[in-house]
Amino acid sequence: MLLIYDLFIRLYTFGIHIAALFNPKARLWVKGREASTAHREPSTVSRPQSPVLWVHAASLGEFEQGRPVMEVFREKYPDWKIVLTFFSPSGYEVRKNYPHADMVCYLPADTRQNARDFLDQIRPDVAIFVKYEFWANYLFELQKRGVTTLLVSALFRPSQPFFKWYGGFWRKMLTCFSHIFVQNESSEKLLQSIGIQNITIGGDTRVDRVLKIAEGVQENEIVKTFVSGAGAPVLVAGSTWEADEALIFVAATSWKRIIAPHEPSESNVLRICKLAGDAQRYSQNEADRLSLANTLVIDNIGLLNTLYRYGSVAYVGGGFGKGIHNTLEPAAFGLPIIFGPKYEKFEEARQFVARGGAFPVRNAEELAEVLTKLQDPVFYQKASAAVRDYLAESRGATSKVMGFLGEKFVK
Repeated sequence: MLLIYDLFIRLYTFGIHIAALFNPKARLWVKGREASTAHREPSTVSRPQSPVLWVHAASLGEFEQGRPVMEVFREKYPDWKIVLTFFSPSGYEVRKNYPHADMVCYLPADTRQNARDFLDQIRPDVAIFVKYEFWANYLFELQKRGVTTLLVSALFRPSQPFFKWYGGFWRKMLTCFSHIFVQNESSEKLLQSIGIQNITIGGDTRVDRVLKIAEGVQENEIVKTFVSGAGAPVLVAGSTWEADEALIFVAATSWKRIIAPHEPSESNVLRICKLAGDAQRYSQNEADRLSLANTLVIDNIGLLNTLYRYGSVAYVGGGFGKGIHNTLEPAAFGLPIIFGPKYEKFEEARQFVARGGAFPVRNAEELAEVLTKLQDPVFYQKASAAVRDYLAESRGATSKVMGFLGEKFVK
């Protein structure tokens, strides 16, 4: 089976190289790995007196799950070196200068030779894979070398190959992990059903991250001026797509609206401003008109997770496409959350819905109905308490991982 897997990896890599001729993201994937290979300096991470923690994240979302562990680890064990790898350009390009890692690079394609060469270079003492990353050659080589290997913030579903009759090869990968930290009880039971026992229900490390951000968020004078202009409730719509905006501008006419689109390109921002009517752009705000406008369009990146403090309700985009974006960020401020119908793959979203703190909608009529309900103080407080309670119950995942490392392996 490993031979078939290796063939697949080589064909996949070849396919990306072909796609790189006309696809910008594939081109970044190829060029980034070439540059990473050329510029990696083993001397920066592999001195004998400096033990090494290797953290691998597929992309930006998984990075945010691994980030709390890296930052606490850095503070507690300053003599260790940290190597951070990404699979996707969307993670690497944003976090290639992450200050808490001593080296940030792409993960070389998962061939046996690449796995041996890369591990020879960085010589990890502990390896952490985040959520969904299962690379057979790296895992088998780590196990062969006796490297403590953890999987953190993991989620498992019955549809995955680990739990199928043909999943022996995949199950073998799971045995390479020294310990697996899962987000929920259903994942634990699935693993136990196939004989995996080295499990801890640890929750989602992103909860620790978003709560930390919420506790330290600074005042934003532009947004503060915008929301102070009237007594209307404020809807903060984050990571929106066109389908989301179509609903919002029909159903939330009596609300102040902060729109942070997933793609803040000039053409997209202009389209949203035209839809909104009386809108102000964040980067071009006019102080005398700001408080009178009905919509503030965020035309840059990096602000969204601090904007929720000004909202009454959050709308999280993506639910009419591949799936919703980050719901934990608004939850950290106690905001009831609304999103489109495609949310089932996201554990925290399902929990919020089940507890009455989040509300999936399929059209503008349903959105208007939910917004009306949320203007009732009693209904609102129950919804807000539901999201806060979930975060209170789920915090501490980082300390569980650190506790395991401190007790068992970190000297």
